[in-house]
Amino acid sequence: MSDLSLADVYHARRRLEGRVCRTPLVESPALSAVAHTPVFLKLETVQPTGSFKLRGATNALAALAEQGCRQVVTASTGNHGRAVAHAARALGIEATVCMSALVPANKVEAVRALGAQVCIVGKSQDEAEHEALRLVREEGFAYVPPFDDLRVIAGQATIGLEIVEVLPDVANIVVPLSGGGLFAGVAFAAKCVNPAIGMTGVTMERGAAMHASLAAGRPVLVDEVATLADSLGGGIGLENRHTFALTRDLIDEAVLLDEASIARGIVHAYRQERLVVEGAAAVGMAAVLDGVLPAERLRRGPLVLVVSGANINIDQHRRIVAAA
Repeated sequence: MSDLSLADVYHARRRLEGRVCRTPLVESPALSAVAHTPVFLKLETVQPTGSFKLRGATNALAALAEQGCRQVVTASTGNHGRAVAHAARALGIEATVCMSALVPANKVEAVRALGAQVCIVGKSQDEAEHEALRLVREEGFAYVPPFDDLRVIAGQATIGLEIVEVLPDVANIVVPLSGGGLFAGVAFAAKCVNPAIGMTGVTMERGAAMHASLAAGRPVLVDEVATLADSLGGGIGLENRHTFALTRDLIDEAVLLDEASIARGIVHAYRQERLVVEGAAAVGMAAVLDGVLPAERLRRGPLVLVVSGANINIDQHRRIVAAA
């Protein structure tokens, strides 16, 4: 399946101690009533950078720092870049973050505020990644992939460990699906502990690269377009080494949501859960509200939704809530 091991995940957790939060797992009475099973929210929104991405980035940069690395580059739709910038500053490493013009301004400014150099390139995550790889080739930077890297995946996998430790009888976990670093990590750790745990990936209809790749049986290119779930945008790489195979082997079902559903998830999070979340983080809640998760699977026991990030543009959030 992969060169990833459970030992890698535990090693990542040791690296993350004191640098990353062990996040809360809280029950949602409102969603439990809809799903007719206990529903819990894994709140990665409370991380210092507002997103789960801090786990993978910190593990990768800490490993590079152990090797003497002092200059890194990455490509990001926002949250990974912010996490790399945060981890780099803490570790005394210089960071450059390449981002496309589609990345919301609030996420760009958050990266700059953490001291990283920002390079805006093109109108897609793929174009931003091409620039990052050019800096690797021509300037000798170390590259920190946003998802397709065993160190990054192992960092995200610590979420899965926390879930099964706090809720040993968890039957299903729903994870936002994009490049696969989060999904592959959580699914790998959870299924290592209990292979019977069901794993659902949820993504948007617009430009869902991993979903299209799974359907094709190989990594494929998709057009990247604007979506409320902007953090789920971008390709998975035609030369994908890890996350495609891990996701393919570990996923039980993949669910697509339209923009209206994602908006409903954002509104539900705010009005019922008292959470401000970005579109990518709302997809699990939206899937429950839409009733698209298999009923047979829900009957098996408690459901956990990974709430991946809080970094939504606040004006956009206000408009979405006001329009509901």
